[in-house]
Amino acid sequence: MLAIPSAPPGADAPRPSLFPVVLADPILTYTTRVRGRWNQRHEITGPDGPEGVLTIERGTAGMVVGGEFRPTSGEVYTFRRDPGLLRSQFSMWTDGKEWLGSSLRWSFVARSVHLSTGTKPFRLLPLPGLRRGWGLYAPKTGEAARIEVGLFGRNATLHVYRRLDISLLLFAYFLGSQILLESLLPGPQPEKVVQG
Repeated sequence: MLAIPSAPPGADAPRPSLFPVVLADPILTYTTRVRGRWNQRHEITGPDGPEGVLTIERGTAGMVVGGEFRPTSGEVYTFRRDPGLLRSQFSMWTDGKEWLGSSLRWSFVARSVHLSTGTKPFRLLPLPGLRRGWGLYAPKTGEAARIEVGLFGRNATLHVYRRLDISLLLFAYFLGSQILLESLLPGPQPEKVVQG
């Protein structure tokens, strides 16, 4: 990302960047390494080392039907496609069959995914500027996390800006990795979408 330095008094004001600056430093950062084409494996590494592997499962027609996150230690999370015609319609479960959240994309055209966790709604929106990635936004607190992917390649960096369950971050990454190409062009302004 390009930062805009402050100009000395009397100098011309700097021109705005195509890539807006993130004002807050992340409190946690994760990286992913993607392997495979059809049934992908996403190896997720955190500040303390490997966190686990997210596998993506496709049906015979190539549509993603689910996924599973197997951590190095702890609870397994399962992602299942819910019945329906809408895109990004998934639910997240623990291996103990406890519902943790669901997602829905209300429109075939809009690039906004609604995530519900039972306590607080979230939105997954394309990052500002010309780049690939998604931002996870809460209604009152704003951007909670960011999923950034370079223009080439599939590996991602996940930045966490607010206190957030790892399960929600994984759910957002699972959804965003499927529709990554759609995030290339700037999306709607988060302030208008999240509040509206």
